[in-house]
Amino acid sequence: MRRVARRAARLVAIVVGAGLVGVGGAGIAAADEWPPVPDGPSAIGPYETSGFLTPDNPDFWNPLVARDRLTSPFGNSTRIVCTAFHGVLMDCWQADRDGNPHKLVRLPFNFPAVTGSTLPGGGPGHYVYPGFIPGI
Repeated sequence: MRRVARRAARLVAIVVGAGLVGVGGAGIAAADEWPPVPDGPSAIGPYETSGFLTPDNPDFWNPLVARDRLTSPFGNSTRIVCTAFHGVLMDCWQADRDGNPHKLVRLPFNFPAVTGSTLPGGGPGHYVYPGFIPGI
């Protein structure tokens, strides 16, 4: 019985240790790559953009404003590159202070907006800098 208990305790310790290592590394945002620029004309080619609503703008908190939102420690102050199709943003990357790109996480809804989801492509989105909000 003791042997089984020791093995079970050892197995639990190994699993918990591996889980802690995985969670500890999850908070570090590794640098990504900027989106590739296509050789020829492209309908979704990457382009530099700015003008996202950020939390310091009162319109960010207005649920009736249907514009793209950004939650980031850098706001609109660093380079942001997005791909889009017919004016609807798809993926975006933002540079950190050192100029390294990080792919932004698009939330499944444009919180706190309650309008715009019926627009083409699902409407404007809410993008979050990786690791800025715990769990995202």
